[in-house]
Amino acid sequence: METAIHTQLPSSRVSDAPASLRVPDEERPRERLARHGAGALSNRELLALLLGTGSARASVFDTAARLLEGGIRGLAQRSLGDLETEHGLGRAKATRVLAALELGARLASEGRATQPVLRTPADSARYLLPRYSARAVETFGLLALDVRHRIKREAVISVGCLTSSLVHPREVFQEAVVARAAALVLFHNHPSGDPEPSAEDVSLTRRLVSAGTLMGIEVLDHVVLGAGRYVSFKERGLL
Repeated sequence: METAIHTQLPSSRVSDAPASLRVPDEERPRERLARHGAGALSNRELLALLLGTGSARASVFDTAARLLEGGIRGLAQRSLGDLETEHGLGRAKATRVLAALELGARLASEGRATQPVLRTPADSARYLLPRYSARAVETFGLLALDVRHRIKREAVISVGCLTSSLVHPREVFQEAVVARAAALVLFHNHPSGDPEPSAEDVSLTRRLVSAGTLMGIEVLDHVVLGAGRYVSFKERGLL
């Protein structure tokens, strides 16, 4: 049927399509990926492969292009409820897209044979930005470090709304004790993309630094993550 030709991702079964609508074998994403690897495909083609089909009103490639208007980062910042209302998606495709983006984020921060050493705020930001900066809601967590500042444990403490997250020192230092941490690096993201700390961020950090002093666990830094940028409390002299 003509509708199927427009809405489904091009595959090997297109012989019945009008010549003007057929996609040459060498231009089909599946075939190009098989021949040249996933790295040869554009973002639109990769997303189209993930979606599989479009709709009666838009091809899968048009749908992918529309979703990518804000870039991959913009897509990663969208919630499930937002995505599933997009024409041609629905819950199944929306969850597939978000799952793939989360896998990509986890790959970017997956531990190596030896855990990275966080000697500077830039080291911490380099580790955290790919994992947390694009999250659609504010996420607060910690990196528990040993005496050599190697990561022993990574934990998310609170996932809040778009403007704030609730963090209690009890939950923070419970994770630190379980990890037998010598020190902590705190972090959270600003969904707005602007990493400038708020007065609430400063107040919370001071509470946690004081609690860490009582516990004998030093808070080395609090890194606020934005869109490809960060602010370090240590660098700012706010600790």
